[in-house]
Amino acid sequence: MRRQSREPDGRPDPGSTSAHVRGILLCVLVLLPVGLAGRATEVLPLAGSAAFPSRPVVVSTPAMPRPRYLETVRDPVFGTSFTRVTDPGGRMGRTMACDAALCRHRYSSTQAWNADQSLLAITNGCSGMCFLDGRTYEPLFHRPMDEDCKWHPTRAQEMVCVYDDRVTLWSPQKDEHRVVYWPDGYWDLSFGPYKGNISADGRRLVLGARNKSGALVAFAYDLEERRKFPDIAVSALPGDNGYCGISATGRFIMCFQTLPTRTETVHVFTVDGRQVQLWPEHHRPGHGDMAIDADGRDVYIGISKADPDKWHVIKRRLEDGHVTDLTPPGYASHASVRNIGRPGWVFLSYEGTYDKVAEAPDWAPFYREIVALRTDGSGELRRIVHTYNDRSDYDSEIHASPSPDGSQVIWSSNWGVPGGPVADYVARIEWPDAVR
Repeated sequence: MRRQSREPDGRPDPGSTSAHVRGILLCVLVLLPVGLAGRATEVLPLAGSAAFPSRPVVVSTPAMPRPRYLETVRDPVFGTSFTRVTDPGGRMGRTMACDAALCRHRYSSTQAWNADQSLLAITNGCSGMCFLDGRTYEPLFHRPMDEDCKWHPTRAQEMVCVYDDRVTLWSPQKDEHRVVYWPDGYWDLSFGPYKGNISADGRRLVLGARNKSGALVAFAYDLEERRKFPDIAVSALPGDNGYCGISATGRFIMCFQTLPTRTETVHVFTVDGRQVQLWPEHHRPGHGDMAIDADGRDVYIGISKADPDKWHVIKRRLEDGHVTDLTPPGYASHASVRNIGRPGWVFLSYEGTYDKVAEAPDWAPFYREIVALRTDGSGELRRIVHTYNDRSDYDSEIHASPSPDGSQVIWSSNWGVPGGPVADYVARIEWPDAVR
Protein backbone atom coordinates (compact mmCIF):
# COMPACT_ATOMS: atom_id res chain seq x y z
CA MET A 1 0.00 0.00 0.00
CA ARG A 2 1.34 3.42 -0.97
CA ARG A 3 2.06 5.64 2.00
CA GLN A 4 0.35 9.01 1.90
CA SER A 5 2.72 11.98 1.85
CA ARG A 6 1.97 15.11 3.82
CA GLU A 7 2.71 18.79 3.65
CA PRO A 8 4.58 20.56 6.50
CA ASP A 9 1.25 21.58 8.08
CA GLY A 10 -0.01 17.98 8.04
CA ARG A 11 -2.08 18.46 4.91
CA PRO A 12 -2.17 15.43 2.62
CA ASP A 13 -0.29 15.67 -0.66
CA PRO A 14 -3.27 15.79 -3.04
CA GLY A 15 -1.27 13.93 -5.65
CA SER A 16 -1.01 10.82 -3.50
CA THR A 17 -3.32 7.85 -4.04
CA SER A 18 -5.61 8.29 -1.02
CA ALA A 19 -5.85 12.06 -1.00
CA HIS A 20 -8.70 12.59 -3.44
CA VAL A 21 -11.23 13.80 -0.91
CA ARG A 22 -14.74 14.61 -1.99
CA GLY A 23 -15.24 18.09 -3.44
CA ILE A 24 -18.14 20.39 -3.81
CA LEU A 25 -18.91 22.29 -6.96
CA LEU A 26 -17.96 25.92 -7.35
CA CYS A 27 -19.72 28.49 -9.45
CA VAL A 28 -16.78 30.71 -10.26
CA LEU A 29 -16.46 34.22 -11.56
CA VAL A 30 -12.97 34.36 -13.08
CA LEU A 31 -12.12 37.77 -14.44
CA LEU A 32 -9.50 37.34 -17.19
CA PRO A 33 -8.94 40.54 -19.14
CA VAL A 34 -9.12 40.25 -22.91
CA GLY A 35 -5.71 39.43 -24.34
CA LEU A 36 -4.34 38.17 -21.04
CA ALA A 37 -6.08 34.83 -20.53
CA GLY A 38 -3.91 33.15 -23.15
CA ARG A 39 -0.71 33.91 -21.29
CA ALA A 40 -1.28 31.05 -18.87
CA THR A 41 0.87 28.16 -20.02
CA GLU A 42 -1.66 25.49 -19.08
CA VAL A 43 -5.14 25.25 -17.57
CA LEU A 44 -7.02 22.30 -16.14
CA PRO A 45 -10.78 22.33 -15.32
CA LEU A 46 -12.07 21.36 -11.90
CA ALA A 47 -13.84 18.02 -12.21
CA GLY A 48 -17.59 18.35 -12.52
CA SER A 49 -17.58 22.09 -13.14
CA ALA A 50 -18.69 21.89 -16.78
CA ALA A 51 -22.29 22.62 -15.79
CA PHE A 52 -21.33 26.11 -14.68
CA PRO A 53 -21.04 28.99 -17.13
CA SER A 54 -17.55 29.87 -15.91
CA ARG A 55 -15.32 26.96 -14.89
CA PRO A 56 -12.57 27.17 -12.25
CA VAL A 57 -9.20 26.15 -13.63
CA VAL A 58 -5.70 25.45 -12.41
CA VAL A 59 -3.48 28.15 -13.85
CA SER A 60 0.26 27.65 -14.27
CA THR A 61 1.67 30.93 -12.99
CA PRO A 62 3.88 32.71 -15.56
CA ALA A 63 7.31 33.85 -14.41
CA MET A 64 7.50 37.49 -13.41
CA PRO A 65 10.39 39.58 -12.04
CA ARG A 66 9.95 41.00 -8.56
CA PRO A 67 8.58 44.55 -8.82
CA ARG A 68 10.77 47.38 -7.61
CA TYR A 69 9.79 49.29 -4.48
CA LEU A 70 6.64 51.35 -5.21
CA GLU A 71 6.46 49.98 -8.75
CA THR A 72 2.95 49.16 -9.97
CA VAL A 73 2.57 46.19 -12.32
CA ARG A 74 -0.22 43.89 -13.53
CA ASP A 75 -0.80 40.23 -12.85
CA PRO A 76 -0.01 38.57 -16.22
CA VAL A 77 -3.09 36.32 -16.01
CA PHE A 78 -5.77 38.15 -14.04
CA GLY A 79 -4.79 41.67 -15.09
CA THR A 80 -5.05 42.99 -11.52
CA SER A 81 -2.76 45.94 -10.83
CA PHE A 82 -0.60 45.68 -7.72
CA THR A 83 2.20 47.59 -6.07
CA ARG A 84 5.16 46.60 -3.94
CA VAL A 85 4.75 48.82 -0.87
CA THR A 86 7.74 47.93 1.37
CA ASP A 87 11.48 47.60 0.83
CA PRO A 88 13.24 45.05 3.10
CA GLY A 89 16.77 46.21 3.83
CA GLY A 90 16.09 49.68 2.45
CA ARG A 91 14.88 53.05 3.61
CA MET A 92 11.32 54.21 3.14
CA GLY A 93 11.28 57.98 3.27
CA ARG A 94 13.54 59.89 5.64
CA THR A 95 12.38 58.31 8.89
CA MET A 96 11.75 54.64 8.13
CA ALA A 97 14.06 51.69 7.58
CA CYS A 98 13.03 48.09 7.01
CA ASP A 99 14.66 44.97 8.39
CA ALA A 100 16.62 43.14 5.68
CA ALA A 101 14.69 39.90 6.23
CA LEU A 102 11.14 41.24 6.22
CA CYS A 103 8.95 44.33 6.15
CA ARG A 104 5.30 43.36 6.24
CA HIS A 105 1.85 43.81 7.74
CA ARG A 106 0.81 41.87 10.79
CA TYR A 107 -1.70 39.13 9.99
CA SER A 108 -4.67 38.20 7.84
CA SER A 109 -7.32 38.95 10.48
CA THR A 110 -5.69 42.20 11.61
CA GLN A 111 -6.93 45.32 9.84
CA ALA A 112 -3.99 46.88 8.01
CA TRP A 113 -5.86 50.02 6.90
CA ASN A 114 -7.61 52.54 9.10
CA ALA A 115 -11.35 53.16 8.83
CA ASP A 116 -11.22 55.64 5.94
CA GLN A 117 -8.25 53.89 4.28
CA SER A 118 -6.06 56.98 4.42
CA LEU A 119 -3.37 55.13 6.42
CA LEU A 120 -1.77 51.69 6.06
CA ALA A 121 0.17 50.21 9.00
CA ILE A 122 3.30 48.06 8.56
CA THR A 123 4.22 46.44 11.87
CA ASN A 124 6.71 43.60 11.31
CA GLY A 125 10.33 44.47 10.54
CA CYS A 126 9.79 48.21 10.92
CA SER A 127 11.23 48.82 14.43
CA GLY A 128 7.79 49.74 15.66
CA MET A 129 5.07 50.88 13.29
CA CYS A 130 5.52 52.43 9.85
CA PHE A 131 2.55 54.34 8.47
CA LEU A 132 2.05 54.66 4.73
CA ASP A 133 -0.43 56.61 2.68
CA GLY A 134 -3.33 54.17 2.36
CA ARG A 135 -3.80 54.80 -1.37
CA THR A 136 -0.43 55.83 -2.83
CA TYR A 137 1.65 53.79 -0.31
CA GLU A 138 4.17 56.60 0.06
CA PRO A 139 5.83 56.51 3.51
CA LEU A 140 4.42 59.10 5.92
CA PHE A 141 5.72 58.64 9.46
CA HIS A 142 7.13 56.16 11.97
CA ARG A 143 6.28 55.48 15.60
CA PRO A 144 8.44 53.34 17.97
CA MET A 145 5.34 51.52 19.24
CA ASP A 146 5.83 47.96 20.49
CA GLU A 147 2.48 47.51 22.26
CA ASP A 148 -0.45 45.63 20.70
CA CYS A 149 -2.42 48.27 18.80
CA LYS A 150 -5.24 47.69 16.31
CA TRP A 151 -7.13 50.18 14.16
CA HIS A 152 -10.46 51.35 15.52
CA PRO A 153 -13.01 50.13 12.93
CA THR A 154 -15.00 53.40 12.80
CA ARG A 155 -12.67 56.17 14.00
CA ALA A 156 -10.06 56.69 11.30
CA GLN A 157 -7.58 58.61 13.47
CA GLU A 158 -7.50 56.15 16.38
CA MET A 159 -6.04 52.80 17.31
CA VAL A 160 -6.94 50.72 20.36
CA CYS A 161 -3.80 49.76 22.29
CA VAL A 162 -3.46 47.22 25.08
CA TYR A 163 -0.61 47.63 27.55
CA ASP A 164 0.27 45.31 30.41
CA ASP A 165 -1.83 47.41 32.80
CA ARG A 166 -4.18 49.59 30.71
CA VAL A 167 -6.09 50.17 27.49
CA THR A 168 -5.73 53.39 25.52
CA LEU A 169 -7.06 55.09 22.43
CA TRP A 170 -4.04 56.27 20.46
CA SER A 171 -3.79 58.83 17.69
CA PRO A 172 -0.69 57.73 15.73
CA GLN A 173 -0.45 60.99 13.78
CA LYS A 174 -0.45 63.15 16.92
CA ASP A 175 1.18 60.40 19.01
CA GLU A 176 -1.32 61.06 21.79
CA HIS A 177 -2.87 58.47 24.12
CA ARG A 178 -6.13 58.62 26.04
CA VAL A 179 -6.56 55.98 28.77
CA VAL A 180 -9.98 54.32 28.61
CA TYR A 181 -9.45 51.46 31.07
CA TRP A 182 -7.01 51.05 33.94
CA PRO A 183 -8.18 47.98 35.86
CA ASP A 184 -7.63 47.33 39.53
CA GLY A 185 -6.74 43.76 40.43
CA TYR A 186 -5.70 42.61 36.94
CA TRP A 187 -2.29 42.54 35.29
CA ASP A 188 -0.55 41.16 32.22
CA LEU A 189 -3.35 42.39 29.96
CA SER A 190 -3.35 41.13 26.37
CA PHE A 191 -5.27 41.87 23.19
CA GLY A 192 -6.13 38.26 22.46
CA PRO A 193 -3.14 37.93 22.63
CA TYR A 194 -2.02 38.86 19.11
CA LYS A 195 -5.17 37.82 17.20
CA GLY A 196 -7.64 39.94 19.11
CA ASN A 197 -9.91 42.41 17.33
CA ILE A 198 -12.59 44.97 18.11
CA SER A 199 -16.27 44.40 17.36
CA ALA A 200 -17.45 45.78 14.02
CA ASP A 201 -19.11 48.79 15.67
CA GLY A 202 -15.92 49.66 17.54
CA ARG A 203 -17.44 49.25 20.99
CA ARG A 204 -16.12 46.00 22.47
CA LEU A 205 -12.95 43.94 22.73
CA VAL A 206 -11.79 40.96 24.78
CA LEU A 207 -8.90 41.25 27.20
CA GLY A 208 -6.82 38.40 28.48
CA ALA A 209 -5.40 39.03 31.96
CA ARG A 210 -4.14 37.58 35.22
CA ASN A 211 -6.37 38.13 38.23
CA LYS A 212 -5.21 38.74 41.79
CA SER A 213 -4.51 35.04 42.31
CA GLY A 214 -2.50 34.83 39.08
CA ALA A 215 -5.08 32.76 37.19
CA LEU A 216 -5.63 33.42 33.51
CA VAL A 217 -9.00 35.00 32.72
CA ALA A 218 -10.64 36.73 29.79
CA PHE A 219 -13.42 39.28 29.76
CA ALA A 220 -15.19 41.64 27.39
CA TYR A 221 -14.88 45.39 27.82
CA ASP A 222 -17.15 48.07 26.32
CA LEU A 223 -15.11 51.11 25.26
CA GLU A 224 -18.15 53.40 25.01
CA GLU A 225 -19.86 52.48 28.28
CA ARG A 226 -16.54 51.92 30.10
CA ARG A 227 -18.04 48.65 31.25
CA LYS A 228 -16.27 45.45 32.21
CA PHE A 229 -18.10 42.15 31.71
CA PRO A 230 -17.70 39.05 33.94
CA ASP A 231 -14.51 37.00 33.95
CA ILE A 232 -14.20 33.76 32.04
CA ALA A 233 -11.91 31.34 33.87
CA VAL A 234 -9.63 30.50 30.95
CA SER A 235 -7.20 28.68 33.23
CA ALA A 236 -9.98 26.19 34.02
CA LEU A 237 -10.51 25.28 30.36
CA PRO A 238 -8.84 22.10 29.06
CA GLY A 239 -5.48 22.65 27.38
CA ASP A 240 -3.42 25.77 26.74
CA ASN A 241 -5.00 28.99 25.61
CA GLY A 242 -4.08 30.38 22.20
CA TYR A 243 -6.23 33.48 22.36
CA CYS A 244 -9.72 34.78 23.08
CA GLY A 245 -11.52 37.28 20.86
CA ILE A 246 -14.76 39.20 20.53
CA SER A 247 -17.30 38.34 17.83
CA ALA A 248 -18.14 40.87 15.13
CA THR A 249 -21.44 41.85 16.79
CA GLY A 250 -19.81 42.03 20.22
CA ARG A 251 -22.22 39.42 21.62
CA PHE A 252 -19.87 36.42 21.90
CA ILE A 253 -16.36 35.50 23.00
CA MET A 254 -14.37 32.73 21.32
CA CYS A 255 -11.51 31.06 23.18
CA PHE A 256 -9.13 28.85 21.21
CA GLN A 257 -7.45 26.05 23.20
CA THR A 258 -4.79 23.44 22.35
CA LEU A 259 -5.10 20.11 24.16
CA PRO A 260 -2.12 17.88 25.12
CA THR A 261 -3.04 15.79 22.05
CA ARG A 262 -2.43 18.94 19.94
CA THR A 263 -6.11 19.04 19.09
CA GLU A 264 -7.21 22.66 18.72
CA THR A 265 -10.68 23.23 20.17
CA VAL A 266 -12.96 26.25 20.54
CA HIS A 267 -15.16 27.38 23.42
CA VAL A 268 -17.86 29.97 22.64
CA PHE A 269 -19.24 32.15 25.45
CA THR A 270 -21.69 35.01 25.69
CA VAL A 271 -20.11 38.26 26.87
CA ASP A 272 -21.69 37.51 30.24
CA GLY A 273 -19.49 34.42 30.52
CA ARG A 274 -22.03 31.68 29.77
CA GLN A 275 -20.65 28.91 27.55
CA VAL A 276 -22.96 28.18 24.61
CA GLN A 277 -20.73 26.03 22.38
CA LEU A 278 -17.78 23.64 22.50
CA TRP A 279 -16.23 22.66 19.19
CA PRO A 280 -14.17 19.58 20.10
CA GLU A 281 -13.03 18.77 16.54
CA HIS A 282 -9.49 19.77 15.61
CA HIS A 283 -9.21 23.21 14.05
CA ARG A 284 -12.81 23.20 12.73
CA PRO A 285 -12.22 25.85 11.68
CA GLY A 286 -9.10 27.87 12.40
CA HIS A 287 -6.76 30.38 10.73
CA GLY A 288 -9.85 32.43 10.08
CA ASP A 289 -11.82 35.52 11.00
CA MET A 290 -15.14 36.57 12.53
CA ALA A 291 -17.95 38.24 10.60
CA ILE A 292 -21.64 39.12 10.73
CA ASP A 293 -23.60 36.90 8.35
CA ALA A 294 -26.40 38.11 6.06
CA ASP A 295 -28.99 37.18 8.71
CA GLY A 296 -27.21 39.22 11.40
CA ARG A 297 -25.73 36.21 13.19
CA ASP A 298 -22.10 35.85 14.21
CA VAL A 299 -19.96 33.42 12.22
CA TYR A 300 -16.34 32.33 12.10
CA ILE A 301 -14.91 31.54 8.65
CA GLY A 302 -11.70 29.54 8.32
CA ILE A 303 -10.03 26.31 7.31
CA SER A 304 -11.17 22.98 8.73
CA LYS A 305 -8.62 20.33 9.67
CA ALA A 306 -11.14 17.69 10.75
CA ASP A 307 -13.64 15.38 9.10
CA PRO A 308 -16.14 15.55 7.51
CA ASP A 309 -14.84 18.72 5.81
CA LYS A 310 -11.08 18.43 6.28
CA TRP A 311 -9.11 21.07 4.31
CA HIS A 312 -12.34 22.79 3.24
CA VAL A 313 -13.06 26.45 3.93
CA ILE A 314 -16.14 26.47 6.16
CA LYS A 315 -18.39 28.98 7.88
CA ARG A 316 -19.49 28.11 11.42
CA ARG A 317 -22.20 29.90 13.36
CA LEU A 318 -21.21 30.85 16.89
CA GLU A 319 -24.55 30.46 18.64
CA ASP A 320 -25.23 26.86 17.57
CA GLY A 321 -22.17 25.56 15.68
CA HIS A 322 -24.02 25.15 12.36
CA VAL A 323 -21.52 24.60 9.51
CA THR A 324 -21.77 25.78 5.90
CA ASP A 325 -19.25 24.22 3.54
CA LEU A 326 -17.83 26.93 1.26
CA THR A 327 -15.17 25.18 -0.85
CA PRO A 328 -13.79 21.77 -1.79
CA PRO A 329 -10.58 20.66 -0.04
CA GLY A 330 -7.60 22.69 -1.04
CA TYR A 331 -4.55 24.65 -0.02
CA ALA A 332 -6.27 27.62 1.59
CA SER A 333 -4.11 28.65 4.55
CA HIS A 334 -5.85 31.74 5.96
CA ALA A 335 -9.18 33.51 5.67
CA SER A 336 -9.91 37.20 6.27
CA VAL A 337 -13.11 39.21 6.45
CA ARG A 338 -11.55 42.57 7.33
CA ASN A 339 -13.64 43.94 4.46
CA ILE A 340 -16.33 44.96 6.96
CA GLY A 341 -17.66 47.62 4.58
CA ARG A 342 -18.22 45.00 1.86
CA PRO A 343 -19.77 42.07 3.74
CA GLY A 344 -20.59 38.74 2.15
CA TRP A 345 -17.06 38.02 0.88
CA VAL A 346 -14.07 36.29 2.45
CA PHE A 347 -10.52 36.72 1.18
CA LEU A 348 -8.57 33.46 1.03
CA SER A 349 -4.82 32.93 0.90
CA TYR A 350 -3.91 29.82 -1.08
CA GLU A 351 -0.48 28.19 -0.73
CA GLY A 352 0.62 24.93 -2.41
CA THR A 353 2.18 24.26 -5.81
CA TYR A 354 0.94 23.77 -9.34
CA ASP A 355 1.96 20.09 -9.45
CA LYS A 356 0.12 19.18 -6.26
CA VAL A 357 -3.10 20.98 -7.21
CA ALA A 358 -3.07 19.87 -10.87
CA GLU A 359 -2.88 16.22 -9.80
CA ALA A 360 -6.02 16.51 -7.65
CA PRO A 361 -9.11 17.12 -9.81
CA ASP A 362 -11.42 17.18 -6.77
CA TRP A 363 -9.44 19.90 -4.96
CA ALA A 364 -9.88 23.65 -5.27
CA PRO A 365 -7.79 24.66 -8.32
CA PHE A 366 -5.80 27.44 -6.64
CA TYR A 367 -2.23 27.76 -5.41
CA ARG A 368 -0.15 30.81 -4.43
CA GLU A 369 -3.14 32.95 -5.15
CA ILE A 370 -5.62 35.27 -3.40
CA VAL A 371 -9.28 34.47 -3.99
CA ALA A 372 -12.36 36.41 -2.86
CA LEU A 373 -15.23 34.02 -2.17
CA ARG A 374 -18.91 34.59 -1.48
CA THR A 375 -19.79 33.55 2.07
CA ASP A 376 -23.35 32.46 1.20
CA GLY A 377 -22.29 28.98 0.03
CA SER A 378 -23.01 29.73 -3.64
CA GLY A 379 -19.37 29.16 -4.67
CA GLU A 380 -19.17 32.48 -6.53
CA LEU A 381 -15.66 33.84 -6.41
CA ARG A 382 -13.15 36.25 -7.87
CA ARG A 383 -9.54 35.32 -8.52
CA ILE A 384 -7.60 38.40 -7.47
CA VAL A 385 -3.86 37.98 -7.90
CA HIS A 386 -0.95 35.54 -7.88
CA THR A 387 1.23 35.93 -4.79
CA TYR A 388 4.55 34.58 -6.13
CA ASN A 389 5.56 33.39 -2.67
CA ASP A 390 7.29 30.17 -1.72
CA ARG A 391 6.38 29.55 1.89
CA SER A 392 9.45 28.56 3.89
CA ASP A 393 8.52 29.90 7.34
CA TYR A 394 5.79 31.81 9.13
CA ASP A 395 6.93 35.23 7.94
CA SER A 396 6.78 34.15 4.30
CA GLU A 397 3.12 33.14 4.52
CA ILE A 398 0.68 35.20 2.43
CA HIS A 399 -1.73 36.40 5.17
CA ALA A 400 -3.91 38.34 2.71
CA SER A 401 -5.92 41.08 4.44
CA PRO A 402 -8.42 43.31 2.61
CA SER A 403 -9.16 46.98 3.18
CA PRO A 404 -12.46 47.89 4.88
CA ASP A 405 -14.27 48.46 1.57
CA GLY A 406 -12.62 45.48 -0.14
CA SER A 407 -11.06 47.66 -2.86
CA GLN A 408 -7.52 46.71 -1.84
CA VAL A 409 -5.82 43.65 -0.39
CA ILE A 410 -2.34 43.43 1.14
CA TRP A 411 -0.22 40.29 1.21
CA SER A 412 3.35 39.18 1.91
CA SER A 413 5.73 37.37 -0.44
CA ASN A 414 9.36 36.33 -0.70
CA TRP A 415 8.84 36.27 -4.48
CA GLY A 416 9.66 32.62 -4.89
CA VAL A 417 12.94 32.62 -2.97
CA PRO A 418 12.74 30.45 0.18
CA GLY A 419 14.46 32.36 2.97
CA GLY A 420 14.57 35.48 0.80
CA PRO A 421 13.41 38.95 1.88
CA VAL A 422 9.67 39.23 2.54
CA ALA A 423 7.96 42.38 1.28
CA ASP A 424 4.36 43.55 1.21
CA TYR A 425 2.28 44.02 -1.92
CA VAL A 426 -1.13 45.64 -2.42
CA ALA A 427 -3.57 44.72 -5.19
CA ARG A 428 -6.42 47.00 -6.27
CA ILE A 429 -9.81 45.41 -6.88
CA GLU A 430 -12.60 46.85 -8.99
CA TRP A 431 -16.14 45.91 -7.98
CA PRO A 432 -18.98 46.38 -10.50
CA ASP A 433 -21.19 48.09 -7.92
CA ALA A 434 -18.49 50.34 -6.45
CA VAL A 435 -19.38 54.04 -6.21
CA ARG A 436 -16.76 56.16 -7.95
